Amino acid sequence: MPRLPLVSVVDKLEDAAWLDPAASTVSGSVRKNMPGQPAVTDLLHGVPLGHPLHPGLVAVPLGAWVSAAVLDLLPGNERAARTLVGFGALAALPTALTGVTDFSQLETQQQRVGIVHEAANVLATALYACSWAARRRGNQGLGKILSFAGLAAAGIGGFLGGHLSYRQGAGVNRNEDLPEEVPDGWHSLGPVDGFPVGQPASAKLGSVPLMVLRTAAADDGVSVLAGTCSHLGGPLKEGHLEEVRGQLCVVCPWHGSTFSVASGEVIHGPATAPQPVFRTRVRGGQLEVSLTGAGE
Repeated sequence: MPRLPLVSVVDKLEDAAWLDPAASTVSGSVRKNMPGQPAVTDLLHGVPLGHPLHPGLVAVPLGAWVSAAVLDLLPGNERAARTLVGFGALAALPTALTGVTDFSQLETQQQRVGIVHEAANVLATALYACSWAARRRGNQGLGKILSFAGLAAAGIGGFLGGHLSYRQGAGVNRNEDLPEEVPDGWHSLGPVDGFPVGQPASAKLGSVPLMVLRTAAADDGVSVLAGTCSHLGGPLKEGHLEEVRGQLCVVCPWHGSTFSVASGEVIHGPATAPQPVFRTRVRGGQLEVSLTGAGE
């Protein structure tokens, strides 16, 4: 079947290396100027919500602008339309802040699409700001033209944002399918003594990579987490251990997502989904794991 023209264009953006300098400049600037408090960055990523904050905020300016477009098609709504145009432009600022925070932690092909997504949204916001100014001066005709142009730019930005999320997997939980991939019950990972004490090690349960950490020589001092970081699939077995808030944590080597070894809880983003944790037991010197919490 022939590819849809829009999809083909966006697919080409993924391989457009000429976008890399702009993407690197923006992501580098964001990382350099982010507040020093991790709690602020975590909030912008959406860690307290359990999923990215940016998609939820997008509805605010876009909803205001679509509403303004409807009012522009009806007589006698000039003041209300102007208010919505201005409110949407203001709401776009925190929305953009969450977006560039997520953008700074994406992979190269995702950033190539993301930088065009950002440019379209910056253009949309600028057009709406100019629309508000024109309306305030009494030039309703120009204000409406600028608004509809802004809505078109926002639509392009939205399409690219959807491609980022649904085709390229930006912001999705990489471990969502784990319950379907791991059979019920207990499964042996091999001799428990085969895993070193105090350092992350790798194991596999079928095709599912795992991270194994023996925190003590005792049989009950073993933690097993899904080995693929929920953010963008980084290998946790290559991460380093760190104590955060009194908890032993593993830090993903790719983007620094930090997870509690004991509970899988996200301690610091950019990951927002927790890391799946397996139950463990030692039988006859063999380390066994279960994802479903099956009985003894």
